[in-house]
This record gives sequence, structure tokens and C-alpha cells, in this order.
Amino acid sequence: MTWAGAGGGEPEDLVRAARAAGVGDRRVLEALGRVRREGFVPDGFRDSAYEDRPVPIANGQVTTQPSLVGRMVAALRLRGGERVLEVGTGLGYQAAVLAALLPAGHVWTLERFADLAGQARANLAAAGAGNVTVVVGDGTLGWPERAPYQAIVVAAAAPRVPAPLAEQLAEGGRLVQPLGPGGDELVTLLRKRDGRLREESVVVPAYFVRLVGTHGLPEEPA
Repeated sequence: MTWAGAGGGEPEDLVRAARAAGVGDRRVLEALGRVRREGFVPDGFRDSAYEDRPVPIANGQVTTQPSLVGRMVAALRLRGGERVLEVGTGLGYQAAVLAALLPAGHVWTLERFADLAGQARANLAAAGAGNVTVVVGDGTLGWPERAPYQAIVVAAAAPRVPAPLAEQLAEGGRLVQPLGPGGDELVTLLRKRDGRLREESVVVPAYFVRLVGTHGLPEEPA
């Protein structure tokens, strides 16, 4: 997976940031090193694409900080052949990292804003990520057409895991989601055992946009 583009810094800068943040999984670090982030940020941010910070995008959304992407993806402990569901595509950077980890697997990623989904599709195609499908829809409903998933990662916050996501996770599968009201939460790893989600660990405190949808939170007042 490559991206032909210019910009300040290199993917190795984000690999170092992820390692400093506690990511020790060699495969995740290699995936971060293969994805050119300048292909997944708005034009005005390409020169700073390799700074380890979030970037504002359309519709009041914000990308996830790359080192945090590394920590969340590492918590899934992917082996390379899983079916993965991502909620909150944004411009496609985390989906590209997941795709790089899944040479024999596939990523289905849900985005509620059609304009962001369209940009993400173009970005992922340009990066050669052929094992990602971008779907426009309510992320809190999941994507039952391709369930069950061995792993689910949610890039937005809600006080609890939406029931459809819990249902679509395979037995023994892992789910990572920021749990909280949006703006102050704990990124939490959960695992499905005996048909129920059980919390395993807190990955990291963080700040995320709200998970809006049928089984999530309402839109914030204007």
C-alpha cells in the first residue's frame, strides 16, 4: 500500500510516536509505517500530516490522533485474516491501517456522512487498499449483512456499546470503543464471552466526538 504525495515528515515519525505511546505490536507499527497519512487529511493539513495530532475535517468531525489509532488497533490483536467492522470512517486513515494488517481479511467501515464516505473511498483506492468496503449508514446499527465480525473498532464515544454491535461481534471477538459522553471518555477493550460483552481493560483515556445514531447519542444542539 503506497501513496504518492508530498508533505512534511514521514510515516516513521508516527511509528515513533505510537511506540512512545506504548504500542509494542510489531505488525501494527509496520502497518503505521506503510500508510501515507498525507493521503488521508484535508489539503490544508498535508504539510503537517506526520505530526501526532488530530485534524479537523468536514461536518464538525475530527480524525483520531495516529498514536491513538495505533493503541486502539493494537488492542484488537489482529492476526491477519479477520473480518473487521469499523464505525466512523472519517477520511479513511484508520481503515487503511486496518487493511494493512489484514492481508487475508476484510474491513467494512461505516460513515454517516456521505461526503466523508466518498472522500474516504477515493483516498483508500488511491492508497491501494482493496480490502476495505466503505458503507454510508448509521454506525450504531452496525452492518449485519457481513456479520459476524471477529473485531469491531468504534471511533466515536457513547456511554455504552450499541446493542447491534454487540450482537454482530463473533463469540470470542474483541471490540474497542470510547465509553463516555463524548469529549471525556475511556477507550475500553471488551470481549464477547458466552454471548455477552465483558470489559477486559481500559486502553487509554481520550477525547472523541459523539457516536450519533439510533443506539447512540443525539446530535449536539447547534
